Amino acid sequence: MFAVLKTGGKQYKVASGDVLRVEKLAASAGETVQFNEILMVGATVGAPLVADAGVQAEVIDQIKGPKTINFVKRRRKHSSARKKGHRQQLTLVRIGDILESGADKSGVKAAVNGAAPVAAAPAAKKAAPKKAAAPKAAAGSDDLKKLSGVGPALEKKLLEAGVTTFAQIAAWTPEDVAAMDEKLSFKGRIEREGWIAQAVELAKG
Repeated sequence: MFAVLKTGGKQYKVASGDVLRVEKLAASAGETVQFNEILMVGATVGAPLVADAGVQAEVIDQIKGPKTINFVKRRRKHSSARKKGHRQQLTLVRIGDILESGADKSGVKAAVNGAAPVAAAPAAKKAAPKKAAAPKAAAGSDDLKKLSGVGPALEKKLLEAGVTTFAQIAAWTPEDVAAMDEKLSFKGRIEREGWIAQAVELAKG
């Protein structure tokens, strides 16, 4: 019995015992693989594939095809030439059983094109760097977001600078305002939004 299988974009007519070279398979020498893209088995023609049919094969070796040379020359004033060699990676297999049916339940590894999987040593997991926790308002601190124009981001900056209560802001001098404005890049926001006057009222409760 013969079959026509498809692998690596090519079609092959095979019979049991045939040895052929196919596009590289992800398998090691000695393994048995099963081709599941079967276009024809005996007199049964697929549409396009024959359902539940398969061709099993033993991997003999991973080999390389003959070298092909790719030479490019540009015929111009500033000419250039490029020469490149290539050897296609192939897998040598020996055809075994040809299954007209029951391929889905055979339990044989499917033939997959590509590099053979390499078992990598389990890498030691690196402890992910802990993100710095956002500063939390200390017990007894005020909700600085009550000030005009202060959102979570500005509140975080104030807390990082040690400003936690309205009383602290109410007591700022012009020198404190200038220092804080420069330190936290508020760009005149303190005076523009009138934080000190608001803090005085909010501090009263």
